[in-house]
Amino acid sequence: MRDTGLWHPRLAALVAGMGHTDTIVVADAGLPVPPGVEIVHLGVARGIPTLLPVLAAITADLVVEEATVAWELTDPGILAGLHTGLAGIPVKTTSHDDLKAACRSACAVVRTGEATPYANVILRAGVPF
Repeated sequence: MRDTGLWHPRLAALVAGMGHTDTIVVADAGLPVPPGVEIVHLGVARGIPTLLPVLAAITADLVVEEATVAWELTDPGILAGLHTGLAGIPVKTTSHDDLKAACRSACAVVRTGEATPYANVILRAGVPF
């Protein structure tokens, strides 16, 4: 058993296998996932787990060079958490429709129990050098 880092076996493997510019999506419970894109289901009930702790666990193990969120995301708590959790990472905004389209090329979508509208983040992998 790992002492630190991601404990979810599939999520840990996905993150470890990502290369530069690959993307992974941390999503709310309602984001539609395009056919052929892997879904890692973490949600057990409404609000469990929420988006921000899952995002924190992933970004602790993944070098992230850019994040993308939809400009329709207006929840002050989520926005403040993203500001803190993605400190030092450039955050790009786009329309929710464009964010959904970008999910087609993601390595996976990590579905949480988050019930806040538009609470989805695309993480683009960077390099540690």
